[in-house]
Amino acid sequence: MSQPVSNEAIYDARKLGTGKMVVLGAQHLFAMFGATILVPVITGLSVSATLLFAGLGTLVFHLLTKMKVPAFLGSSFAFLGGYAAVTEMGMNKGMTLAQSLPYACIGVFCAGLMYFILAGLFAAFGAKKVMRFFPPVVTGPIIIAIGLTLSGSAIQNCTNNWWLALLAVAIIVVCNIWGKGMIKIVPILLGVLGSYIVAACFGKVDFTSVKEAAWVGLPFHWNDTSFSVFSNPNWGLIVSAIIAIVPISLATMVEHIGDMCAISSTTGINYLEDPGLHRTLMGDGLATALASMFGAPANTTYGENTGVLNITKVFDPRVIRIAAVFAIVLAFCPKFAALIGVMPAATIGGVSLVLYGMISAVGVRNLVENNVDFTASRNLIIAALILVLAIGIKYGANDAISLGFTSLSGLAVAALVGIILNAILPGKDYEFGKGPGDTSVNFGPREVD
Repeated sequence: MSQPVSNEAIYDARKLGTGKMVVLGAQHLFAMFGATILVPVITGLSVSATLLFAGLGTLVFHLLTKMKVPAFLGSSFAFLGGYAAVTEMGMNKGMTLAQSLPYACIGVFCAGLMYFILAGLFAAFGAKKVMRFFPPVVTGPIIIAIGLTLSGSAIQNCTNNWWLALLAVAIIVVCNIWGKGMIKIVPILLGVLGSYIVAACFGKVDFTSVKEAAWVGLPFHWNDTSFSVFSNPNWGLIVSAIIAIVPISLATMVEHIGDMCAISSTTGINYLEDPGLHRTLMGDGLATALASMFGAPANTTYGENTGVLNITKVFDPRVIRIAAVFAIVLAFCPKFAALIGVMPAATIGGVSLVLYGMISAVGVRNLVENNVDFTASRNLIIAALILVLAIGIKYGANDAISLGFTSLSGLAVAALVGIILNAILPGKDYEFGKGPGDTSVNFGPREVD
């Protein structure tokens, strides 16, 4: 087995001890929690079901990827426009929000199946041929755009209380730069706890809902509305939902490839070759399809957790699986969900500032390490349009461009434009796996055990 040479990175967290692994897992849980529960809050889906299938989806992903990839799967923001479009169509037909959401879930289920088609292309033609359409000049700017487009939500949260947000940032920076031992590898968790505790001490947190919440409860509830889409389906709305949501998967699949490049670049291990993109895509797609069947949001590999990997240098997938188990267990605890639900938005915002910045920094690193030539006009144009479209549509068009039944996010449009331009513009000389400076990710030097 090959591993990158590193004096800092930890690839087997067992040597840290069970207690420290559990704390690291909790840190990953906190990193994904704020963004993951935001999707059901916006769409009207169940928060507890979201937690449950984030955990189950992560475990399914790890199973399909041979337990090798340190990725956590949480709620995808890319499908928010699709949910909104379908529920609006449903309510225009006289349905309630609860009656409309299952139709959106059908569209998300079909979107999850699209991952298997791309995975089949990787399996049939090999990564080398397919990855010609996803060179660093495309994936690098997409990774940068992911972090930058998320940054707005971080700033929005920070504006609730800048002092709490800056306290979280300060704790993370101090612990990561000057911390020793365990403190150095759990800065995110300490940032969350420190800011949260200070907020509670100054009366900035209302714990009423926590007191009223039960200790144990089911993460979702079946009722007649849940099955109405099957007992009395509106076929026109089903078709419309599929048309509206399935195209979004094209962008999320590119985003997935960008995330895999980012994780590979962060850890120094080529996950694109082993276990392979066909396996990671199937894992992501199956997790999304499974979640949609039970009324949870679409899943995606989470950039927040990649940011945690980049900070802590603990790359053992076991730690991610511990976080997944935490998510599953806590899905059955309404009191914990309430406790997290009352966490100050500013605390989440401060932590997000660091994590989202780390995502964009990984994208820059992807371009630099692969020696992308920006003196070439084609590369400059591709990168420029990806960044401007992703950020411009996000903040200039409410992150959506409507095309008939379909509503595409800025990232979706940017990804599609980048892929198409890379395919048609002359001067394309990228060859996947050729070597350092000419690969999707520079994985660094290696040694054989």
